Formats: sequence, C-alpha cells, structure tokens
Amino acid sequence: MTPMRESSTFPRTVIAEIQRAAREGIYDIRGFGAKRAIPSFDDLLFLGASMSRYPLEGYREKCGTDVAIGGHHGAPPLQLRIPITIAGMSFGSLSAPAKEALGRGASQMGTSTTTGDGGMTPEEREHSSLLVYQYLPSRYGMNPDDLRRADAIEVVVGQGAKPGGGGMLLGQKISDRVAEMRDLPAGIDQRSASRHPDWTGPDDLRIKIEELREITDWQKPIYIKVGATRTYFDTTLAVKAGADAVVVDGMQGATAATQEVFIEHVGIPTLPATRLAVEALKDAGVHRQVQLIVSGGIRSGADVAKALAMGADAVSIGTAALIALGDNSPDLDEEYRKLGSAAGFYDDYQDGRDPAGISTQDPELASRLDPELGGRRLANYLNVLTLETQTLARACGKTHVHNLEPEDLVALTVEAAAMAKVPLAGTEWTPGN
Repeated sequence: MTPMRESSTFPRTVIAEIQRAAREGIYDIRGFGAKRAIPSFDDLLFLGASMSRYPLEGYREKCGTDVAIGGHHGAPPLQLRIPITIAGMSFGSLSAPAKEALGRGASQMGTSTTTGDGGMTPEEREHSSLLVYQYLPSRYGMNPDDLRRADAIEVVVGQGAKPGGGGMLLGQKISDRVAEMRDLPAGIDQRSASRHPDWTGPDDLRIKIEELREITDWQKPIYIKVGATRTYFDTTLAVKAGADAVVVDGMQGATAATQEVFIEHVGIPTLPATRLAVEALKDAGVHRQVQLIVSGGIRSGADVAKALAMGADAVSIGTAALIALGDNSPDLDEEYRKLGSAAGFYDDYQDGRDPAGISTQDPELASRLDPELGGRRLANYLNVLTLETQTLARACGKTHVHNLEPEDLVALTVEAAAMAKVPLAGTEWTPGN
C-alpha cells in the first residue's frame, strides 16, 4: 500500500495529530499559546521623525514611561514606573520559586505582578511591591483578607488562550499545598468553570464589583480581563459594569494547560483586539480614563511601543516573562530531550516535569530555580523592553511613550492595515476608509 503523502491540506503535523487522536481517543492538551502564523505587531512599522517631525536625542532628552492604572471610580490608582506588567500565572501552574521570582523582578522595575488562579502565596505577596489579585470563576483561595492585602483586583471573565473555556490543572501538579489553597483533593485533575457562578451578565457583574469595592473599602482598583473575541462589545460592557481598567488578552496569550483546539481556533489576534478595545473606550468617552492593558504575544519593546501607539495604556507579559526566568533554556536541552521535546519547543506545562523548575510542583525540580537570580533576569528583560520602547518613542519625537499615536504607524500588509486601521506603507489607503 502506498503511504500517505503530505499536502497543503494534510501536512505532516496534521497527519501526526490524526494518528495520535486515533491511537489515544482523547483531545490533545498542552500549554503555551497559538503557534499558527497570524497578523501581529510585526506587521506594523513606525514612521521615524526626520524633516516633517523632529526626533529626540537619545540619552540626553527625557522620554517618560510612567503610567497610573485605575482610579476612575475613586480608588487610588496603581502608580507604575513602566507600562509593562506581569500577567496572572497561578501558583499551581507555576512553582513557588517562580512566583517569587516574578514578584522580585517586577518590584525591581517598579511594576505590578498578578496572582493568577489559586490564591495568594506569602512568597508572592512579600516580594511584590504591587500585586494584583485575580478573581476567577473557580474562586480558588478567595478570601476577604487577601483581597484587602492586594493592591488591585482583576476579575477574569476570559483568557486569550481559551475564551469560553474553563481552567485546567492536572492532578500531578496538585500538591498538598496547592490542594489546601484551592480546597481540592490532592493528586486529582481539576477543571474550573467556564463562567463565574456569581453572575449571568453585566448587570450582575456590576453588583459583584460593588461587593468587591465594599469588601476593600473602595481602596482597590478593579480590572476586568476578557479573552479577545467580541472585543468591542466586551470592552463596552466592562466599562458599564464599573471597571477601572480593562485587560484584553489576544489569542497569542498562553496558558498552562488547555485543549489545543482552543488555543489554535478560538479568539482573535492581539492586533485587531487592541484597536477594537480602544474604539470601544473612545465611543464610551472614557479612553485614558479607564485604562487599557493589552496582553497576548508581547515580546519586545517594539511590541510594547506599537500597542501604546494604537491606544493601549500598558501591556502585560506572561510567556516572555517565563522565558526570561529560564524556561526552555538551551542549557537544559538534554533534559528536555529526555521528555521527548527540546529547548525552544517544550510546551507540556501541564505535566509538571519542567526541568527549569518553573511550571512544576515537584520539590526537587522547583529547587533548581533561584528566585533571586530569576528576579534579576526578569528585571533585566523588563529594562530592555522599556529602553527599546523609549528608543522608538524618541525616534518619533515623543517626550513620553504615551504620546505615541496611530499616525506614527503604517502597515506592511493589507490584512494588518485593515485590522489596525492604519495606512498601508507607502500609500494613504486604509482598508475600509
């Protein structure tokens, strides 16, 4: 019999997945984010200043990076030195040393980190100068004391890797400590709900936000996080529900564990989601009053600067932060290969066997990560992102990174021009206008 040959419809990756599904009879679960090629911030370019505009002199002329998040409804806002925050990644999906390292690195750079699902650990609170507490459908670890100890609260309605899907933590990562924090049996697979049990719509959500404000004496800004799908309407409803800030997570946003069919086939890219969210805030008359934080595939200062130019107030990073800590390090290639992967390819975060000691609850593996060293590495990375963002802003003649604007951008492709609503490079044409 002639073996099946590859085609554009059936490349070897698709053939391998069909064979795996037929062999195992269950969908594939993995971590990380979408791997397919989709329009991104790479498809945009900056128009640096020359004759028609004057650039700023690097290292001689200031370019501000500070941002205040929250405060629209009276609570004191978070004052960040840089417009880059650390996204929510739970203790459970990550080890305790990894959570501590994230707090250390963020604090060194004067920005915030986020608890993720599963509650607040003492290590994370101690080493995070600004800590955002995530309130998810599971309500794991939620208690009024931790809400009050947080610096802000993020109500998670959806996540970019799995909009409409609930959380997942496999039994091998539910240690005794994780089980106690989440009120779960140790070693048993956990699936949390895909929607909050406390409300069925934005009117109920407004009541829940009022409850959270009362619990915290109106002293904590309230964020609402949505996975990027119907972004314009979701942002509008978040504002009406009383959000101080809206977090929009594009489909490049990663996860510790979910079905691959979710990761690759649900949601929209961060690029169009950013524009839609900004349009919603402008139409509601609250742009720059209710802040927009964009996440999902942010990797470089160029990504940060482009998101800000499109109208975001800040960005949030997750996968990039883990890589900065040492995830997928080439130094561990041999150990990744023992797991059937390789450095740069490892995405089985759900298995709890991460040689870097980051996405694991194995005490021996977790002890490999030095939280002080990891924190310094993360701070170095955040510093580079900030310097790159300032470099691009100065090149466009801006004294603050928030002065970047859509006029500073052009698109390389028709698709990106349509999604970002900026002109195609070398033309005055914006698709749809």
